[in-house]
Amino acid sequence: MTLEQRIAHVNKVVSEACERAGRSPEEVNIVAVTKYVSVDKTKQVLDSGIVHLGENRWQSAKPKWEALGSRGVWHFIGQLQSNKVKDVIGKFAYIHSLDRLSLAKELERQASAADITLKAFVQVNVSGEDTKAGISPEKAFDFIRQLGEFPHIEVIGLMTMAPLDSDAESARPVFCGLRKLRDELNAKNVQTKPIEHLSMGMSGDFEVAIEEGATWVRLGSILVGKEED
Repeated sequence: MTLEQRIAHVNKVVSEACERAGRSPEEVNIVAVTKYVSVDKTKQVLDSGIVHLGENRWQSAKPKWEALGSRGVWHFIGQLQSNKVKDVIGKFAYIHSLDRLSLAKELERQASAADITLKAFVQVNVSGEDTKAGISPEKAFDFIRQLGEFPHIEVIGLMTMAPLDSDAESARPVFCGLRKLRDELNAKNVQTKPIEHLSMGMSGDFEVAIEEGATWVRLGSILVGKEED
């Protein structure tokens, strides 16, 4: 399947999921996860008109960013260590994995020095799995209030990862839980500006995520394929 065919297929699935949920496809943003493909393949993705690219490690993102950085909008979607913040500041506009105060302090320090504002998603471990990163839903309230002290970090949404399961439907309670948490946070005015976005859903379960309110989906294999494709 060509990249154009993959994009057409994804757009069709997004449209159908939005129709079932009574939503507009314009509400759903797609991040093409390019972490497993080459610079050339990433260039093809950008040439196709997709601008949002997701990477989870600077080491693998570096050659792509150096070749194509000015063309895309880059999202850091992996776990970020504080000592690696220097690698992403000024390169990645979005951080999808903010889950602890020590990381927020380092992001603020370096974003302030660079005079930029980072758009951040707070990662929440809705499923409660030990293997998943993220804060617990109960701790999200105080954590996001604390993030209000950092003027160079703009919390625009929440992010979660569902359990890996062959049945996408099993992910629905996790996605529903993140949406309800966002609504509760907004109802309690945890920050002056409402939290708008939900980053949830990957290649195997993004239809369900969209039905439950996802505004950003992170798509790798179903969209960009694999290097041999």
